[in-house]
Amino acid sequence: MERIWIAGPCAAESCEQLLATAAELMEQSALAGVHLDYFRAGIWKVRSVPGSFCGAGEEAFPWLQEVQRTYGVPACVEVMSARQLELCASYGIRTVWVGARTCVNPTEVQQIADAVRGSDFTVLVKNPMIPDLRLWEGNIERFLKAGIRQVMAVHRGFTDAQENIYRNAPVWQIPIDLKVHLPELPILCDPSHLCGQVRWIPQVAQLAMNYGFNGLMIECHHNPAQALSDAEQQLTPAQWATLVSGLDLRANAADLDLVKQRSFLENVDNQLSELLYQRMVLVDEIAEIKKAKHIAVVQPKQWQEVVKRYQKHREDTAYQKFLEKFLELLHQSSIARQH
Repeated sequence: MERIWIAGPCAAESCEQLLATAAELMEQSALAGVHLDYFRAGIWKVRSVPGSFCGAGEEAFPWLQEVQRTYGVPACVEVMSARQLELCASYGIRTVWVGARTCVNPTEVQQIADAVRGSDFTVLVKNPMIPDLRLWEGNIERFLKAGIRQVMAVHRGFTDAQENIYRNAPVWQIPIDLKVHLPELPILCDPSHLCGQVRWIPQVAQLAMNYGFNGLMIECHHNPAQALSDAEQQLTPAQWATLVSGLDLRANAADLDLVKQRSFLENVDNQLSELLYQRMVLVDEIAEIKKAKHIAVVQPKQWQEVVKRYQKHREDTAYQKFLEKFLELLHQSSIARQH
């Protein structure tokens, strides 16, 4: 199966912004030898904070039509209702995605599926915000049963208060299970929403390729610093082309299990590295407080509490031996930084 690359801004802000971003994407993709399959842009944006930019709405459709005419790349937008889908059809937009918030409500998804029934639309179904494989599968099945021949799944991570690094928790096992259950269904990764920050996007994009994903859906803006929404997670077109053209797309079926486990390990290592660094930053801040309040650096009782937090999996004696050495090094390093 050919790889599928989708890129474009988080939100349609103006005609000039869309055309500038599309022009740079087409130029950079040509230079990198990469084919852009769809140009994404949010017309209606559901925002968590009142007063945030919510998209240009119906006004943006002529802008996307201009992108399609000028560059010959299909436009792709998010829909949250049957009415929005009908508007897309009236303006010649034939590719839509159903977002994570909408996908937690099967009733709304079914209404959209009914509205698109028997048409030639391409529909992308993002995972619901909650980590529920059956709900995601059910949403996809609604469009398949509606006769939509081009249906794709998009993994953008799951809401999890315990996630410390990324904007959304990857929970890779869920999209992998989806691929096992629906092997013919193309599945893409949306590292922009999963990561929340540009710096994590390359490694997550490569992980998705390692897991056998069929492509990527990435937010790009010709000037991310001036973006009206999600500026911190949007690549420039040049960054996007460099990323996509540099991905390792090789797949060795014989070593699939090993590739999968190594990818899980890489994901853990990435997060562990950042968490350890964050811990040292906190140690530095604690040192400043101790200095200002004339508190001794070494606090034996406090360290005993730290050690207790790690006292799990006691049945694994090899792990306990490792942990003893690790905590000793951690304590020594923390004391050295505070001094």
